[in-house]
Amino acid sequence: MGDLALIFGVALAAALAVGLAGAVALRLLRGRSITVHISVLLAMSVAAVAAGVAGVAQAMFLSPHDLQVVLITVSAAAVVSLAVGWLFGRRLAAAAVWADQARARERRIEKGRRDLVAWVSHDLRTPLAGLRAMAEALEDGVVDDPATVAEYHRRIRVETDRMTRLVDDLFELSRINAGALRLSLSTVALGDVVSDALAGAAPLAAARRIRLVAAEAGWPAVTASERELSRVVGNLLLNAIRYTPADGTVSVDAGRDVDTAWLAVADTCGGIPEDDLPRVFDVAFRGEPARTPAAAEPGGSGGLGLAIVRGLVEAHGGRVEVQNVSDGCRFVVRLPAAGI
Repeated sequence: MGDLALIFGVALAAALAVGLAGAVALRLLRGRSITVHISVLLAMSVAAVAAGVAGVAQAMFLSPHDLQVVLITVSAAAVVSLAVGWLFGRRLAAAAVWADQARARERRIEKGRRDLVAWVSHDLRTPLAGLRAMAEALEDGVVDDPATVAEYHRRIRVETDRMTRLVDDLFELSRINAGALRLSLSTVALGDVVSDALAGAAPLAAARRIRLVAAEAGWPAVTASERELSRVVGNLLLNAIRYTPADGTVSVDAGRDVDTAWLAVADTCGGIPEDDLPRVFDVAFRGEPARTPAAAEPGGSGGLGLAIVRGLVEAHGGRVEVQNVSDGCRFVVRLPAAGI
């Protein structure tokens, strides 16, 4: 019984020494990955066993040959344990990182959903209140002169059109986020799409005294859905016009790389704050108050226009980016070029 107690004591002392060294190592490596921590724990366990065996062998006066046999056996087991531990440690680390990213993404989506509800509620409350007031005034006969009645009718139509655009944007964004967007891809002449978008944006640009400039040649063909591509170009143009001061310029040009076509819309808005650049494509993001248009401004989109642009471009397998230039900002869309 005394020999067993001695063996236990020697093995315990060796294991404690190795455990203390392992604890120090883990503290020094606390900023490293999960894989490193698991590898250190496995190495510490194997080292504790080896140290205990060596200590007990010395206490029992084993021959050098028998001690070598025992240590070789322990080493073989250590190699297998460390290899298996490293492999599963990497899997565990990857799973932990994936779970953390999934939670972060879920938090971002939830925050975006709350922000979207808040923005939409704000954007709908004001025009609905105005519509109700004008409808009650017309119904009660508070206004009866033809000019005022005609103005009320015009404003009701304008507000109804704006809310219709907002609902359309919400529906489009919901299709994108739900993965329900189905594209009918074909070869589309980018110049024709831009020409139609410029014609549609011309009245708003003229009202704001903004000059629209487009390249005369060099328009590539892209592989895209014409309806969704028109939405992308139209949203970019409206966004540029809304934020460009009077007497400014909005220019559109395009080109082609090896297998990618690009479209650029540049304005003279004065630039976007650097901190806001990564967020301009977020849902309901409008930037600082100075860059936020009035609620009743024609063409208002409730902060969804650029989010829809990014969703539609990514659905085509492309990407969209923004950067500040000398007197404004420049949005660049890259799409697969058609093979013609």
